[in-house]
Formats: sequence, structure tokens, C-alpha cells
Amino acid sequence: MRKSCYAHVLPALGALVLLVSSARAADPGLLYPPGSEINDQKAGSVLVYNLYTSGATPATENSRISLTNHNSNLSAFVRVFFVNGASGLAINLFICLSVNQTKVILASDIDPGVRGYIIAVAVNGSTGCPINFNFLSGDAYVKLSTGHAANFSAEAVTAIAANPTSCVAGSTTATLSFNGTNYNQLPRVLAADKIRSPADNNALLLILNRIGGNLSTGMSTLGTINGELFNDLGNSFPFTFAAGATQRVQVLSNTFPVTSPVFSSVIPAGRTGWMTLTSASDIGLLGALINFNPNAATNATAFNGGHNLRKLTLSTTNSITMPVAPPMC
Repeated sequence: MRKSCYAHVLPALGALVLLVSSARAADPGLLYPPGSEINDQKAGSVLVYNLYTSGATPATENSRISLTNHNSNLSAFVRVFFVNGASGLAINLFICLSVNQTKVILASDIDPGVRGYIIAVAVNGSTGCPINFNFLSGDAYVKLSTGHAANFSAEAVTAIAANPTSCVAGSTTATLSFNGTNYNQLPRVLAADKIRSPADNNALLLILNRIGGNLSTGMSTLGTINGELFNDLGNSFPFTFAAGATQRVQVLSNTFPVTSPVFSSVIPAGRTGWMTLTSASDIGLLGALINFNPNAATNATAFNGGHNLRKLTLSTTNSITMPVAPPMC
């Protein structure tokens, strides 16, 4: 596992964040049901940020990542894994939040020159074991040197079981099971909507992530992905592509994905469409879409921005194994 370059300053960071504390009344209304499936509009015990990146020039390519503890009575201890999208290997650090606290970090300070996704897990402050603490939320504002930029809310997974793993004091690993009993299930079929034609100078960047594997030895790869591209009349054009990494980040074009006829013929100038993405295997997928159009400032029909992909169906068999250690803060 890659080592965090922040290991030597983590105790100081922990002391700093614990100095900030405030109290507020309990929120009115009913708690969000823990059985509600993964989405980016709730708090959870596990967060997935679909993209982070930092480049050689952080001013033009970087990510601003936030993490918030919504609990007004309890501090939060969070183990945050930065997963390299190419290798599947991860570095990690602990972030400790007092009640009601939020913290913001830059990817360029944590994992410079790397692109991937982030998994944040609420853990016990003494043992480091994953716990039921459905009070975390976050987001990532991502900007790329290509001009693509968007703000993505973190996808939140709630813990359903009171003790979501079998981890105990002294354990060195823990398995997070996304089976609808321990934690929420993960998506199996995703949808990318609002796909604009590349003939109108749109560069739509697809981000697709495999969520599963081992955060110590490497996350699993995407493998073969099947999909359907739909035009605005509802006609379907199937495609397949292979991804030998845990993350695929690529602009949609006439060469990706390969359709017949080509992408710009399926969605010609002035038209829109959408697509589905899945795997023949029962794997967990998450992703996002970012559009960049250089004419957005001068053309009333040109827009920039992004969003997380829609979830159409769920998977039942996914899990992540993570290392366990007492929080260093």
C-alpha cells in the first residue's frame, strides 16, 4: 500500500481540528432512513468521491475536498483512502472532526500528480474499526487542465447494522459488505444523461469507477463494460469496451465508445442523448460526467458542468477490505 506523505503531521492536524467546536440544536424532522440506497443527497458512514486529481500545475488541475460531521454530540474519526485510478493502490490518512465541524483539503497537498477516487470510512476512535456513524457528508470541486470543472457531492453509503463489520479491537483488517444488511448496496447499472453532441464543441468526460477489492493490496479492475447509447428518439446503439484499471476517465467521441454508426452520427449537432453502463459480472460501479464547451461564455446553448451518474439497478455481492489501525489524531 502506498504510504501517505502526511503521516508525520497527522497528530498535529488532529490536535488542530479538535480545537474547533460548536453546539447546535438537534435538527427537526425524521432521520433519513438508513435503508435508503446510496445517493449523493444524504449523510452516511462511508463516502465515495467519484474523482480527484492534481497536476504538475495545481493552479490549473486540482481538487478541493470537503468532509463534514453533522453530529452535534459526537466527534467523527474518519479514515480517508485516495485510490489511484490507474494502479488501484491507495494512500490513506485520518481526519478527525469535532461536533458540527467541516474540513477542507487539497489533493495537491495529499496525493500530487495522481488521478483517482476517494473512499472515506467512519471508524471507532480507539480501535479504528468501521462503525455505524451515518453523519458524514462531503464534496469535491475538481478542475482539470483541459478546462473541465465540476463540483460533485460525495456518494453516501449508510451503515444499516448496528455493528456493520466483525472487526474488534486488535483486528488488522475489516470487510465492508455492501449487501443491504450491513451497508447499503452499490449500483450495478449506471446512466449518463444529458449527453450533448460533440459536433457542438462539447467534450464530455466520462468517469467510471469499480468499487470493490482491497484497499491494502489494490482495488479490483473494471474489466469488460457493456453499454447502450440512446439518441433523442429512443433508439439504442450497443457498445462494449475493456478497462484494465479500477477507473476509466475518457472523453466521449467517435472512438470511445465505439458504436455503429459512430457517436456523432447517433447524437448529431443540436441533439442530445443518454447511455447506460454495466458489467456482465455483478460488480459495483459509480461514476460521473463533466462537460466542457469552450463557447459557453458566448453561445446561449453551450453549457459547462457535471453530475454524478444515475443509479438504475443495484448489485448484491460487493465488498471492500480495508486495513485497521487506531486513528492517529
